[in-house]
Amino acid sequence: MKRMLGVLLALVVMATGLAAPAHAAALTRVTNFGTNPTNLNMYVYVPDRVAAKPALLVLVHYCGGSASSVFGWNGKDYVTAADRYGYVMVLPEATRSEKCFDVSTPNALRRNGGGDSTGIMSMVAWAKSRYNVDPARVVVSGFSSGAMMTNVLAAQYPDVFAAGSAFSGVPAGCFATTNGSLWNSTCSGGRSIRTAQQWGDLARAMYPGYSGRYPRMQLWHGTTDTTLAYPNFGEELKQWTNLNRLSQAPAFTDHPQSSWTRTRYGNTGTQATVEGVSIAGVGHSLPMTGQLAYAISFLGLDR
Repeated sequence: MKRMLGVLLALVVMATGLAAPAHAAALTRVTNFGTNPTNLNMYVYVPDRVAAKPALLVLVHYCGGSASSVFGWNGKDYVTAADRYGYVMVLPEATRSEKCFDVSTPNALRRNGGGDSTGIMSMVAWAKSRYNVDPARVVVSGFSSGAMMTNVLAAQYPDVFAAGSAFSGVPAGCFATTNGSLWNSTCSGGRSIRTAQQWGDLARAMYPGYSGRYPRMQLWHGTTDTTLAYPNFGEELKQWTNLNRLSQAPAFTDHPQSSWTRTRYGNTGTQATVEGVSIAGVGHSLPMTGQLAYAISFLGLDR
């Protein structure tokens, strides 16, 4: 009788499609992905149903974080969207003791310079070749240290990234040091103030001779941030409007929520050329619930 019940159950499972999937998507470690001078770890997330020509999101964690923490916690909405829209995710992981990404040393601040960005670009190249990624839909996002790296990657590799979304970061090059330290207190304190042209020139120097277009950029910051002080938000806007040859005067301003002020520059739609979102009364705690939905739309991942 038990054997007959087992056979009947198997037939029901087959008939109703309740059998366990042959593959269950999971965050997966990748080794031997290419040049990796600073010994980063690479993780990839490939949803069960990948689009025929998927987008690629590089998601960069915060100081003290890891690929798994950003995957399962404050970046989780990106994962849910990947399952829905079929894009691939690459998650770099810093292995130095502070678990911060290097956006400070000379090697880190030039294209193919042998810093963390060099290893991340090896991950991008590996994923692009393996998953038939649409080269026009490679985007990057990050939080805190990952937001700073988002700015650096977009500045150094404007020919690779279509767009970026940085939560609580600083302009590319702002954290530069000459003594080997990865921390710049002048920048973190919001005291590195330059003109838009100066910020643009600093970013352009990371890829000398390049004259093409720069990525679209979305920038988020809390007004009471004391870790990476709020003035950095305005300096980021200066840099990315200059790189995209735009006026610093917003073409569009609104308030998606009562504590938010959103400004857009250039194209004023959902995928603006540059977009800034300032969150009143909030510190170094972005992204908050629901904010990644706006980033997903801005990055063009929801199609």
